[in-house]
Amino acid sequence: MSMQLFDAIENLAKEKGIDKDILMEALEAALISAYKKNFKSASNVRVELNEETGKMAVYARKTVVDEIEDVQQEIPLDEAKKIDPNYEVDDVIEVEVTPKDFGRIAAQAAKQVVTQRVREAERGVIFSEYVDREEDVMTGIIQRKDPRFVYVNLGKIEAKLAESEQMPTEDYHVHDRLKVFVTKVENTSKGPQIFISRSHPGLLKRLFEMEVPEIYDGTVEIKSVAREAGDRSKISVYAPDPEIDPVGSCVGQRGQRVQAIVTELKGEKIDIVQWSEDPVVYVSNALSPSKVVKVSVNEEEKSTTVVVPDYQLSLAIGKRGQNARLAAKLTGWKIDIKSESEAREEGLLDDGESYSDNENDLFE
Repeated sequence: MSMQLFDAIENLAKEKGIDKDILMEALEAALISAYKKNFKSASNVRVELNEETGKMAVYARKTVVDEIEDVQQEIPLDEAKKIDPNYEVDDVIEVEVTPKDFGRIAAQAAKQVVTQRVREAERGVIFSEYVDREEDVMTGIIQRKDPRFVYVNLGKIEAKLAESEQMPTEDYHVHDRLKVFVTKVENTSKGPQIFISRSHPGLLKRLFEMEVPEIYDGTVEIKSVAREAGDRSKISVYAPDPEIDPVGSCVGQRGQRVQAIVTELKGEKIDIVQWSEDPVVYVSNALSPSKVVKVSVNEEEKSTTVVVPDYQLSLAIGKRGQNARLAAKLTGWKIDIKSESEAREEGLLDDGESYSDNENDLFE
């Protein structure tokens, strides 16, 4: 029985990818507990497991005394001297106390503790495997749904896509395959918990890193992302090398790169703009596709007043203020948009200032 038990533990360790020593230590602890419970022993005992012979033995630590008061805790001097003539009173020795039916007890204890420890170890393996995937994109398959979550199988674990992290324009069906952004990995009492998102700005950033080699290798940098999931997003990019067009790199030949991301996000519109440390240039770029006449900057309040041609006012503000809102999120600057005629009435625009098709006029 003991050899079969050791073989079973070894096979289980290999199958589950768990260190066998962890299971053996757990088994020892379980056998000690089982011995004390079954034989009502309060003594300090030790279990010895010999994998080569398959033998299991229990040893109790007993104090050498002249007269016994507690059989479980003490051993008389004359018996101790039979073990070793050098023993004296108050010495502590180990005496084998292995019960005859200890194999049966061991099998029961092993089943319980090994099952529990395997479950704990599997959780640890899964947690260590997925904890490094925080803020990364993974592909999964939808397993099931309930009113609060969509459950996505990521391989060894089921992740939770909360309603607040879902794209409002997206329908989720069982067996659908989709890319998700891992927002958080927790090791809880119920095991590892992974929370994912389809609406997080990080998903858009990671998708660009996956689709655009220049971003992956650092030639082009993503500076900022502003997103209203399922509807529209803005992303600002920068290339330290003036010879490289960061926007063109992201768009790709005939728009193939950005179109792949738009398709993954079910038609979400994406504006790619060039980042600049000059807020005048940056805010103007961020309001794309609207043209800009003038940008006035208030450094103290980190706010800007932007003048656009009259016929572009609604385009600059966007549907329900979306374009202006995303531009403000992207740049980190407050943006107040005024039409050209309104700006002239308020004296914000000189008579000579007006929109020109040459976009460089704004910055000269």
